[in-house]
Amino acid sequence: MELKLPVLFINFKTYAEATGKNAMALAKKAEAAAKQEKATIVLVVQAVDMRTIVGAVKLPVFAQHIDPIDFGSNTGHILPQAVKEAGAVGTVLNHAENKRDNAFLQKAIEKAKKNGLLVMACAETLARAKEIAAFAVKPDFIAVEPPELIGGDISVSTARPELITGTVDAIKQIAPEIGVVTGAGVKVRADAEKAVELGTVGLFVASGIIKAADPEKAIRELAAGLKKK
Repeated sequence: MELKLPVLFINFKTYAEATGKNAMALAKKAEAAAKQEKATIVLVVQAVDMRTIVGAVKLPVFAQHIDPIDFGSNTGHILPQAVKEAGAVGTVLNHAENKRDNAFLQKAIEKAKKNGLLVMACAETLARAKEIAAFAVKPDFIAVEPPELIGGDISVSTARPELITGTVDAIKQIAPEIGVVTGAGVKVRADAEKAVELGTVGLFVASGIIKAADPEKAIRELAAGLKKK
């Protein structure tokens, strides 16, 4: 599957506002916003909510994580085949709240690709982004996410635009097929517009939407900001 760009990834994390029945309500709001703005919106949901949400909305769904395992004795791990069978089209890997080393990440990307899943790998620094881009089996997206800005009030596109442009330029040289996504601190339309201006293909947002007074309005504004002028 290919995602039409630009794309807004909404990370449900494990927020109360995005778990169980609340996850379903948020997914419906995202679907309404996607229709209104004619936008590509991906829901990054908890494993326990995945199948229910896939069956209820017509938006692509990503897992928040997978493990590089196959069928067998792997209690507590997340099986790529199960994620695919549940209807998800991709997975996030190496989020700042679930960091993994490169050996794990390479194996997980390989397992994801083997099972037909898209991959967005997170990178906390330009150096890490370049390492990931150089993998033999590559992710579809790399999200630029300085950990110190995650959940904050200042967007990475404002606080550290040079990280975004540096990552975009470096990845174009290493693997131009990989799309760069902006994450961390993104909350308002101006953040989205700046991200596009800096050369990224989308946003990775959590609290800026989940914790907003009006989540659907926040989704619409960010989706609108991604539209190329």
